[in-house]
Amino acid sequence: MEVIGIEDGYEGLLTKNVVPMDWVKVSGILTQGGTILGTSNIANPFRVPVKKAGGKTVFIDESDKVAGYVEELGLDNLVCIGGDGTMAIAQRLSQKGIRLVGVPKTIDNDIWGTDITFGFDSAMGAATEAIDKIHTTAMSHHRVMVIEVMGRYAGWLALESGIAGGGDVILIPEIPYKIDVVCEVVEKRSKEGRRFSIVVVAEGAKPECGEQVVQRVVKDSTDPVRLGGIGLKVARDMEEKTGLECRVTVLGHLQRGGTPSAFDRILATRFGVKASELCHNGVGGVMVAVRGRDIVAVPLSDIGGKTRTVDPFSPMIEVAKKVGTCMGI
Repeated sequence: MEVIGIEDGYEGLLTKNVVPMDWVKVSGILTQGGTILGTSNIANPFRVPVKKAGGKTVFIDESDKVAGYVEELGLDNLVCIGGDGTMAIAQRLSQKGIRLVGVPKTIDNDIWGTDITFGFDSAMGAATEAIDKIHTTAMSHHRVMVIEVMGRYAGWLALESGIAGGGDVILIPEIPYKIDVVCEVVEKRSKEGRRFSIVVVAEGAKPECGEQVVQRVVKDSTDPVRLGGIGLKVARDMEEKTGLECRVTVLGHLQRGGTPSAFDRILATRFGVKASELCHNGVGGVMVAVRGRDIVAVPLSDIGGKTRTVDPFSPMIEVAKKVGTCMGI
């Protein structure tokens, strides 16, 4: 096989930026996080922003040009690595006659059809390590510490890092929280002599009968809403109701960087091998996925437009509750 890399994701297909890939190019990158090719969470061949006279921005469909460029390059298969936005675009490109294979990579772990995505384990480890460090100062200074983690509309990262880090309260998007219940938990701990509490909050968490907190809107993006700020809201509400001092730590992009975990290195390698086998066999319109212990191929048509979120009645939620963690209800 001859392999080329598309720079900056779908942007590279629009701007025709490609580089040859060989063993020398990829040697030693297994220990690196991120991507040597670059990426973009804005580029979408079906929605390309164009500025018109007067500064007005309109969006046009350039997918036919992308399909033509893929044909010009002589690609037998296109391998698309990314999250749910990447897979949704991949599904639409496959309908244009492009044979492609998706590979699920996101820290949010929210892609339908796979038990886990690569990137999630590394981010969970980073978040857990941060919670561990915050535990130390929380105990020393007798404070309520609120840690806001990523995850968008799915609570996997907050739930699993919260359990691993010994969070006393975990708030996720799938279970709208009651602030009075959260306050009762931290007040009870304080009265019992446990003069600190760890509250882990997913960026997409929201109060019962309330809305998610939006930090800003990026109009050109395929997913314009940027969540953020719920940690500060939870802390302020708790201070008003309890009088206890609360401090907020927003982990942000700290969770996305650094050295990938051994689990993620192995999973990414297994995904890559399966994707290359599918390409060799002329298979397209699928995404590689983990089902149990097996790496399988699932139709992209089953994935597009769906999000894998936490089931509020899942065994993992029951685990959290049975070790005394408050889920905000």
